[in-house]
Parts: sequence; C-alpha cells; structure tokens
Amino acid sequence: MADELTGKIALVTGAGSGIGRASALAFARKGAHVVVADVATEPGEETAQLVEAEGGEATFIAADVSRSEDVEQLIGQVTRTFGQLDFAHNNAGIVRGGLTHEISESDWSRILDVNLTGVWRCMKHEIVQMLRQGGGAIVNTASTAGLVGIVERSAYVASKHAVVGLTRVAALEYAQRAIRVNAVCPGVIRTGMTAARYADPEQRARGAESEPIGRWGEPEEVAAAVVWLCSDASSFVTGVALPIDGGWVAR
Repeated sequence: MADELTGKIALVTGAGSGIGRASALAFARKGAHVVVADVATEPGEETAQLVEAEGGEATFIAADVSRSEDVEQLIGQVTRTFGQLDFAHNNAGIVRGGLTHEISESDWSRILDVNLTGVWRCMKHEIVQMLRQGGGAIVNTASTAGLVGIVERSAYVASKHAVVGLTRVAALEYAQRAIRVNAVCPGVIRTGMTAARYADPEQRARGAESEPIGRWGEPEEVAAAVVWLCSDASSFVTGVALPIDGGWVAR
C-alpha cells in the first residue's frame, strides 16, 4: 500500500544522487517523511524537491558523515524536529581505485572514514534514538565488494567488508531491543559512479555480459529492497547482507 509508512520518519544519507536518491523517493512513495542528507547541498535539495513534486514530504539537511559534529547535529535535528527516527538508510559512500601497493595512505584513510566510520557514526546516534523510542530499522549500503574480493579496489573492498561485519554485530546486539539492522550489497548499478563506464558502449556490453541476469542494475531496484528491509514485511529479518547483483555473487 502506498501509505503503509505514513507517520514514519526515514533518514537517507548520500541522498543527493544514485541509490540514495532512489531510496528517498521510495520511502516517500510509501508515505514516510524523508530526511534527505548529503554533503552536497544542491543535489540534496534537488532530491527533496523531487520528493515534494510527487506529493511526498521531505526535509533536506546538509551533513558530511566524515565529520562527527555533522552527524551528531543531523540526528539531533531529526529527533528535535520530529521526535522520532523510524528508519535509517546509511548510504553515503565513495570509491577510489588502485592496486594495494599504489593506494596512498590519505586515500586509504579517506575511503574508510566515509564508507566505514561514517556508517558507524550514523548508527551510533541513530541507535540511541531508536532505543529511546523502543525500536527502529537500519539498512547500511555495503556492496558485492563486501562479500568477495575485487582487484584494484583494496580500500573500498576493505571498507565494505567491514560494513557487513558491523551490520551483523549490531543486528545481534539489538535484536531483542526491537532494532533490526541489515545491509544491502549492490552489484553494478547504473548511477553517477558508473556513468562513464555505462556511456562507453564496449564497457557497457562487457559489463552486461558479466552479469548472469544480462544487464546492469537500476537504483530503484536497490531502493525497493531497502524499503522492504525497513518495513514490517521483513520483521523476522536482521543481520542480513543482501546481494542485489543480478546473480553475480552466485557465480
């Protein structure tokens, strides 16, 4: 039903584009008021405007998940304004390539700070509010790179494996306190991060051939799983790292 999440508050980080934007729109279509968070103001505000153009409700808050003070202020503003936080999709992330011996220490630190510690920062404050109110649901964006090794992505792979581990630990810690914690593990999804590869016909064709399902994924397909993992339909699901990859990991 379109209104099954009416009265609920959903926070999405990295919501200015790609999977985060699709997730914000998906939550709103189910009736939730969406808090759109992104480090980039213009794309974040655009996402909020897209939600409102469809008749949904959204609030944009600028936040950099690599800054502790930003995250604390973000969750604080949400709880002060709405008095609750029902769902959180911790999606903000970055990717940089390079062989293990070629990655600079600054790049390594930056990737882990955003992709891993940024997720933990958000969870730390989200869980406090969810404990206070008696429950909630959290979904973290990991990756198929959090399930297998991918060459020339050592820092990214390390960060996403760690997100999966963090998700599982938190799921166990709060399972009996009405907080469910899961992760989605997208494969190759057509977003801004993959735009250059998708625009190249040869790379696009090779990518499609490598997918058992025969195509790349769409952000909306990941967003649908995020909303399901937050909904009552998945009430017995926690600690899961769900591949959304067209069967790629199954090979």
